[in-house]
Amino acid sequence: MGHEHSHDHHHGHNHHHGANKKALFISFILIASFMVVEVIGGLVTNSLALLSDAGHMLSDAAALGLSLLAIKIGEKASSSTKTFGYKRLEILAAFINGLTLLAISLYIFWEAYHRFLEPPNVSGGMLFIAIIGLIVNIVVAWILMQGDTHGNLNMRSAFLHVMGDLLGSVGAIIAGLLIIFLGWNIADPIASVIVAILILISGWRVTKDSFHVLMEGKPSHIDLKVVEEKLLSFPGVKNVHDLHIWTITSDFPTLSCHLVVKENINRDDLLHEISHVLQDEFHLKHTTIQMEGETSKIQEHEQSCN
Repeated sequence: MGHEHSHDHHHGHNHHHGANKKALFISFILIASFMVVEVIGGLVTNSLALLSDAGHMLSDAAALGLSLLAIKIGEKASSSTKTFGYKRLEILAAFINGLTLLAISLYIFWEAYHRFLEPPNVSGGMLFIAIIGLIVNIVVAWILMQGDTHGNLNMRSAFLHVMGDLLGSVGAIIAGLLIIFLGWNIADPIASVIVAILILISGWRVTKDSFHVLMEGKPSHIDLKVVEEKLLSFPGVKNVHDLHIWTITSDFPTLSCHLVVKENINRDDLLHEISHVLQDEFHLKHTTIQMEGETSKIQEHEQSCN
């Protein structure tokens, strides 16, 4: 029996890592600063659209801070008790961010419901504050896009928080215009509900994706059957079993499997070839492959257990 292991690090990881940290830190400072302005503005103008936007900015600041903290802690080296280190903390942060998005959207729905029943008097001054908020959110969204918002689930969850907030600012601006020119105070809760729906969708997606990773689900871009067929296509490979593919954290897909191979095969050469194909075709950089001969006692034992 041979127990073979191949591990190759992504060369662009450190670059993305540094860019993500810088983007999150600058965004955190900007969002936290403007959140204070928006809370004061919402209280002064009696605008739910502004206060809900400020509430979402509070969650943005918390989300960005949590994402940044997760990246910092994730840098800690692996140990005898944490053999993969703290990398999965980034996924946990994304999951918490997703849940807070869901909670915020439900709270906005609740507040808007009461304001539909009794539309309040809202000051048109909310428009000025909402415009500043929109500018801040556009800047922060652009900064975050300099990081890895596509491949990194933690960064994507933070980015979605900011995009939801950006939409909140747009909603507050539209509501402000309707209040100033048409006197439609009900536009305030209507704008809030529309934004809440968009936040709910984003929150559900990031919560679902991060939960999938935490449950060690298969990466969506990899077809298990295709990988199995590829492994069986190598000369000398007779059977594949105990094939598992999961994700440790963003951009860290992992594979482990047992291969039954012919007795006279050069296992080192076969492993080298398989590892390269798995990396090139499926982007599987961390693979653990156990090889067993056709007459292996372990192979017989495993078959009897199945």
